[in-house]
Amino acid sequence: MMSTRFKQSSNFLPYSKACVRLYYSPGASSPPYCSVPAFKTLRRKGLRSSREKLRFIMTFPFPAILHMVVMTAEFLIGTTVNGFLIVVNCYDLIKSRKLLILPILLICTGLSRLGLQMMLMTQSFFSVFFPFAYEENIYGSNMMFIWMFFSSTGLWFATCLSVFYCLKISGFTQPWFLWLKFRISKLMFWLLLSSLLASLGTATVSIEVGFPLIEDGYVLRNTNLNISDVKLMKNNDLLLINLALLLPLTVFVKCTSMLFISLYKHTYRMQGGSHKLSNARAEAHINALKTVTTFFCFFVSYFAAFMANMTFRVPYRSHQFFVVKEVMAAYPAGHSVIIILSNSKFKDLFGRVICLKKRE
Repeated sequence: MMSTRFKQSSNFLPYSKACVRLYYSPGASSPPYCSVPAFKTLRRKGLRSSREKLRFIMTFPFPAILHMVVMTAEFLIGTTVNGFLIVVNCYDLIKSRKLLILPILLICTGLSRLGLQMMLMTQSFFSVFFPFAYEENIYGSNMMFIWMFFSSTGLWFATCLSVFYCLKISGFTQPWFLWLKFRISKLMFWLLLSSLLASLGTATVSIEVGFPLIEDGYVLRNTNLNISDVKLMKNNDLLLINLALLLPLTVFVKCTSMLFISLYKHTYRMQGGSHKLSNARAEAHINALKTVTTFFCFFVSYFAAFMANMTFRVPYRSHQFFVVKEVMAAYPAGHSVIIILSNSKFKDLFGRVICLKKRE
């Protein structure tokens, strides 16, 4: 008989009564309150029939269809542009036979974006076509580690790229800034290594943190379970992950602010020069400001969506759930598009590749 300490929640939907995931602490000595035979009985009572379950899976509402269309478009764009950046910069490294810092930065950024794009597409595919498998498997330790690793590396490598642009373009003359600028190559290699280690640490911590009980994507706030033996996400653990990801955001905002200030001062100094030369330089700086602004918007929007997703407060398969996933997928695709469009070499080469494909 099922223990009286386990009571079925009254707000279960018909198709999801068997989809409650219970995470028990690995160190707990006592067995789960719900025995295996009792849980199987609950599954039989919770599901009306396998035909109804199949009917639910195969009936897709319009928001889910639209979500898959948007995610597929973002996935195709993201894999194309990130693959292009990886191939082109690998070719430059092989051709130069030197460890050039910018190609290495772009290769690392492209690899992390490509992995993140594939991970987000996998999540969306399972959430639309296999919702039961999504709830049971997508937040497992292996999938969570991979997702957090690519998310963290994407944020850190983008921060390293902003540091590189700030040191290269900014015209500050402070001694500490000049010291960093002259040692940019060694500095960036250490930053990349530190970013990789920080991402591994964040991903490891994330799989050690218990995630909330999920019922149809909602956190069970009024559950009758005794939560002493259930592994719930603790506030201090969530705060630790947030602080680990807030660090690259803080560095990125600081570098972006310095770049804005430097470009503004440089544009102001050009007012006394030649009119034609001033207009040309002003146009170049305006383009740089547009690139940095777009870059910043993608970065902040992804970070906000990522934090919203990590709170597990967004209802599963709701409009907000789909929008959060789409915003997250727009970052690795859109940011790489901006990198290509802001570089004349990449822009011309990418245009040639597209023209060759059209001719074929």
